Amino acid sequence: MAEQVLRTLMRTTDIVIAGLLSPAAIAAVGLADLYARISLQIGLGIGDGAITLSSQDTGSEATANRDEAVAQALLLGGALGLPLSVFGLVFSAEAIAIMGAEADVVRIGAAYLTIVMIAAPASILTLVGARAIQGTGDTYTAMLVNAFANVLNIVGSVALAFGLGPLPELSMVGVAVASALADVVAASLFLGVIYRPRSPFTLVVPTQLILTKQLVVISVPRIGEGCSEIVAEFPFNAILLVFGTEVNAAYHIGRRMYHQIASPLSRGYSVAANILVGQALGREDPRQAYADGVATILLAIGTIGVAGIGLYVGAEQFVRIFSTDPVTVDHAVQFTQIYAITAFLIAATVVTSGSLRGGSDTVTPFLARLTGTGVFLLGIAYVGGVRLEYGVTAVYVAIVADYVWRTCLVGTVFYRRRWIDRARTLMIERGSVTDTNADKED
Repeated sequence: MAEQVLRTLMRTTDIVIAGLLSPAAIAAVGLADLYARISLQIGLGIGDGAITLSSQDTGSEATANRDEAVAQALLLGGALGLPLSVFGLVFSAEAIAIMGAEADVVRIGAAYLTIVMIAAPASILTLVGARAIQGTGDTYTAMLVNAFANVLNIVGSVALAFGLGPLPELSMVGVAVASALADVVAASLFLGVIYRPRSPFTLVVPTQLILTKQLVVISVPRIGEGCSEIVAEFPFNAILLVFGTEVNAAYHIGRRMYHQIASPLSRGYSVAANILVGQALGREDPRQAYADGVATILLAIGTIGVAGIGLYVGAEQFVRIFSTDPVTVDHAVQFTQIYAITAFLIAATVVTSGSLRGGSDTVTPFLARLTGTGVFLLGIAYVGGVRLEYGVTAVYVAIVADYVWRTCLVGTVFYRRRWIDRARTLMIERGSVTDTNADKED
C-alpha cells in the first residue's frame, strides 16, 4: 500500500502541476494518460502472470519453474514495450487530436505523451519485476525500489516543470522527462535486485514452452481487461468533451482524487490477496486459499469504505488543490463524491479480482470490466447524457452502475470456487505439484 500511495502521488503531482498551468494542461495530461496507460496495463498483465506463477510455485517450492517464469515474463515485457516507444515517437500528436481536443490540448498532450512512451519498456519491466518479487512474499523490497523511483519522479517533476535552481523551466515537458527517467532508474534497480548474487531467484535461459503458454494464458486476459477500460475511456472522454473542457478536466481531477486516497489501498489488498491465495494453493490448501481471499476482501471493504467517507466530506477542499476555475471545481467536487460513494464497491471488485488471479483466473475480471465499461459506463453515459439530454448526471449514474455490475459478477464466480480447480490443473501441467489422483490410479 505504501508503494502504491507513492506511485499514485507521482501521477497526482502531474495533475497538480498541470492545474497550476491551465485547464488545457489538465485535459492534455488526462488524454495523454489514456495512451500511457497501455504500457501500464501490459506491465500489470504480464506482472500478474509473474506474481501468480511466482506465488504458487513459491508455495509448492517449485523454484526452478518460478525462476524461469520470471525470466520469461521480463523478456516478454521488455519486447512488448518497444512498439509503444515507436508509437509515441511517430503518432503522439495524431493520438491526442483524434479525441477532438482543442489546439492547446493537442500541443501539450503530444509533447508529454512522446516522452513518456519512449520509456514504455522500462515502465513495463518495473511492474513485472516488482510483482515477481512480491510473489515470493517480499513486498518490502518492491516498496523500497518504487519509493526511491517515485520520490525521484516527484521531485524531478516539480523542479523541471518550474525551473527550480539551475534547471530549465520546461512546464509539462519537464514532468514527462522526470517520469521517463524515474522509470528507467526503477527498471534498472529491479533487474539488479532480481539477479544479484543473494537474490532468491536464479538467472536462467528460458526453455520450457509450457511456462510460456501459461504465462500468456494468464497474462492476456489481464492485459485485455486493462486495455478494454482504456478503449472505453476514449469514447467516454469524447462524451465528456461534449459537455466542455472544464467537465473533462473535472472528471480527471475527481478520478485522480479517488486514485490518490482509496485506490492505493485497493491495489495493495489486491496484491496481498493474489499472493496469499496463490501460495496457499501452491501448498495444496484450497480451504485456506478461499479463507484468505474472503478475509482480505472484507478488510478492504471496511477500511476503504471509511476512506471513502473522508473523501466525500473533504471533496471541495481536495479539489481546490488542483484547480481554482469555478466551473471545473463545481463538477470536480461532484465527480469526487461519486467516486467516494462507490469506493467500497471498487474495493470489493479489485480485491476479489486479485483473489481470482491468485487462482489463475484472469478471464472473469476481464469479462467483468469489459461488460461493465461497455454496457453500463458507456451505454448509460451516452444514452442518458447525450441522447436523452440528462447531461453530466447520467455520467454519475453510469460510474456507479459500472461498479455494481462488476462486483456482482466477480463475487459470484469467487464464491463458486471453480478457480481452485483451474489453478491446480495448471500447476500439475507445469509439474509444480503432483496429480495425487493419477498416483492412486497407478
